[in-house]
Amino acid sequence: METRSILITGCSSGIGLATATLLQRQGWRVFAAARQQQDVDTLLASFPDALRLDVDDSDSIHAAVTHIEKETGGRLDALFNNAGFGQPGAVEDVPRAALRAQFETNLFGAWELTAAVLPLMRRQGRGRILFNSSVLGFAAMRWRGAYNASKFAMEGLADTLRLELDGSGIGVSLIEPGPIVSRFRPNALVHLHANIDMEHSAHAARYRQELARLGKPDASSRMTLPAEAVAAVVARSLEARRPRARYRVTFPTHLFWCLWHLLPQRWLDRVLIAAA
Repeated sequence: METRSILITGCSSGIGLATATLLQRQGWRVFAAARQQQDVDTLLASFPDALRLDVDDSDSIHAAVTHIEKETGGRLDALFNNAGFGQPGAVEDVPRAALRAQFETNLFGAWELTAAVLPLMRRQGRGRILFNSSVLGFAAMRWRGAYNASKFAMEGLADTLRLELDGSGIGVSLIEPGPIVSRFRPNALVHLHANIDMEHSAHAARYRQELARLGKPDASSRMTLPAEAVAAVVARSLEARRPRARYRVTFPTHLFWCLWHLLPQRWLDRVLIAAA
């Protein structure tokens, strides 16, 4: 039996690293990708096929796919689009450039990479494409508009791709985590300071609260799960004979999915406002 291969983006820490570790332990050949060369150098100690891949850079995307194609003889069994970050801030305060950067990483890069690997999967007549979405891919919350928008868009495109690939042997699934222990909050804090004029905003008081929230460790919430919880779901989805369109991870994701379908919009809005 041939060793199955998978490309995972955003493996420097968190969900990407946990998933790469689990799948390699299960016998997968893991192409663990990271944006920074220093992170790639660290990954190489555990993942011999680690490589640099910046999803914001088209040349980097196509160079990585060409490299994998040569290394595997033109085969790739799965792709996990995991790389991403969160740009906090009220919608009215997010500059156009910051919104564009959010979409470049969270959506456009994942989409270009997916399009680049699809010819390999079509030739072999099978494959799996996974997108790391979020509970915020269907339940919008305040102060996260840019991130919400990127994940809502990801879900729409993934749903369309799933329909278009019907009968091809290539499965498409969305992974929808809720709060997970990772560097997501510290990274979001960097983008908040870099791109939002908090002092002169109508939401200045709220930003002071947001700074306190983002400064807390993820593990402070009882509903926060380790990154390995997502990795286990990814592994399960890859083994499924008929993969589901969506895999929800953490209690908040399951809860909001139910509330989204049960509550009138006005009631749901009050719940979402309180949750934020």
